[in-house]
Amino acid sequence: MSRSVSIASNLQDLQTLILSFHPVIAIETVEEERVQDLLRTATQEMGLSLFEWSMTQGLVRVSQSDRWTNEYAPPGQTTSGYENSGDPLKLLETIQSLNIRGVFLLKDFASHLEDAKTARQFRELVQLFGQTRSVIVLVGAEIALPVELAHDACFYDLKLPGRDELLQAVQDIVRSLRVKNRVQVEVQDQDLHLLVKSLTGMTLKQARQVVAYAALEDGKLTAQDVQRILQRKAQIIQEGGVLEYFPMDDTPLDLGGFTGLKQWLAYAKVGFSPQAQAVNLKPPKGILIVGIQGCGKSLAAKAIARAWKMPLLKLDAGRLYDKYVGESEKNFRHAIALAESMAPAVLWIDEIEKSLGNNGGDADGGLSRRMFGSFLTWMQEKTGEVFVIATANDLSQVPPELLRKGRFDEIFFVDLPDDRERLTILQIHLTRRRQNPEMLDLSALIAATDGFSGAEIEQAVITALYKALYLNKPLETALLLEVIKSTVPLSITRREDVQRLRAIAQERFVSVR
Repeated sequence: MSRSVSIASNLQDLQTLILSFHPVIAIETVEEERVQDLLRTATQEMGLSLFEWSMTQGLVRVSQSDRWTNEYAPPGQTTSGYENSGDPLKLLETIQSLNIRGVFLLKDFASHLEDAKTARQFRELVQLFGQTRSVIVLVGAEIALPVELAHDACFYDLKLPGRDELLQAVQDIVRSLRVKNRVQVEVQDQDLHLLVKSLTGMTLKQARQVVAYAALEDGKLTAQDVQRILQRKAQIIQEGGVLEYFPMDDTPLDLGGFTGLKQWLAYAKVGFSPQAQAVNLKPPKGILIVGIQGCGKSLAAKAIARAWKMPLLKLDAGRLYDKYVGESEKNFRHAIALAESMAPAVLWIDEIEKSLGNNGGDADGGLSRRMFGSFLTWMQEKTGEVFVIATANDLSQVPPELLRKGRFDEIFFVDLPDDRERLTILQIHLTRRRQNPEMLDLSALIAATDGFSGAEIEQAVITALYKALYLNKPLETALLLEVIKSTVPLSITRREDVQRLRAIAQERFVSVR
C-alpha cells in the first residue's frame, strides 16, 4: 500500500534521527498509537529490532511479521516480555544487558527520571547508545528531562495528522463499516474529501471516534454528517486548547463601511489561488487592525473568514498563560500547530497587546517577551496558509517591532464612523431587530450619534427597544434620541486617547475607508 506524503515525511524524519547518532528522541504527544505505528514501519524498513515498554507490560520485543497480532490483547499479556522489566530501574539494566542494536520505545518514562539512581542508570545507558547507535524513544503527553539528560535528547515535533493521514483513516473506517454491515455507507469519493477537510485539526483517534459516532448514531454515513463532525470538532478544540473554533459559514455578515479594507482583501484573496502559486507569489501573511474600541475590529475578523470561506480560529489570551513554567510557551506552540494543521484558515488574535504586548515587563520573568519573539519568528517563517488578523486598542502596549512594515501585509486604522457609516450601522441594527428604518428620522439620529462607535450605536438601539417594550409602544425617534443623549461615548470619556491614536494613525496606518 502506498503511503501518503505526510506519513512518508514523518518516517523519513524519524529514520534520519535514528541514523544520525541521537541516543534519545523525545516526542511529546497524546497520540501514542500513532508513534507506535510510525516506529514499527520505520524500524522494519531499516532492519532494526523494536522494543516497547510500559510499567504494566514491561519490556516487549515487537514482532514485525504481524503488527496487529496483539491488538486486542489485555495489557501486560504477551509472550515475548522480559521478566521483572516493569520496574524502571530493572528495565534500564535489562536493556543494557542486551547485545542488540535496536529502538526502545518507552511510554511515560520521563517522570521516573526524578529518581537519582534511575537517572544515573539512564545516563550511562545513553552514553552506551551513543556508541552502539541504539535509540531510546520517550513518548508522553509531557516530557520534562533533568538538565544533565536534556542535552542528549532531541525533541521531535510530531505535528497533527495531515489530510492524507486523515483520508487513510476515514477510508479504513468506511471499509470496516462496509465489511461489518453495521451501517449504511453512502459516501462517494468526493464526499470523502469533504469529510477529511472537516477533520483537520484532530488527532487520528479523535477523527476515528467522530466518524464512527456520526455513522452509528443514525445507522448511516453520508455527506450530511460533515456538519455533525464540525460541531464535535468545535467542542474538542475548545475543550482541549487555547483556541476558539468558528466553522466555515456561508451566511454573509453585515459590516458597515470598511470599503478600503474590503477592496484590499479582494486583492489579497488572489494570493491563495493556484495562479499566484504559478508565479511564485506567497499567500498573504495577515493584517493588524488598530482603532477605537467598539468600532468593528472584531466583526471584521469574522466577516473576512466568512467572505473567504475559511474556518476562523480565535486565540484566547486568557487561556494562553499558565502559572507553571514552560506551559504558556507550550500552549502557544500548540495553538500555532493547530492553526497550521487546519490551513487554509484565519487565525484571529483579539487585543494582541494583552497577550503579546508590553504590559508584562519583567514582572512575568520575561515570558511576554519570549512569547512575542516566538510569534514574530513564526510570522516571518510560516509557510502554511494561515492568515493572521490581529486587533489592538491600546497602541502604547503594542511592541514597536510589531508595527514595523513587513511584519504584517498591512496595518489598518478604524476610526469612529462618519455620517454615511453611521447611517449604515443604524440600518443594520434596526433591520436585524425587525424595525423599519424608514419609520424613523434617520437624519436626526445620525446627527445625534456623532462621536459614537458602532458598538455604542448598537447598544443605544437595544436599550431603546427594551424601553419601548416596557412602555408597550413602537420604537420612535424620540425614544432613541433620549437614549442617545443619555449616553456618554468613549470619544468624550477618553478624548485624549482618541486624539493621540488618530494622530499616530494619520502618519503610519491605512484607513479602512
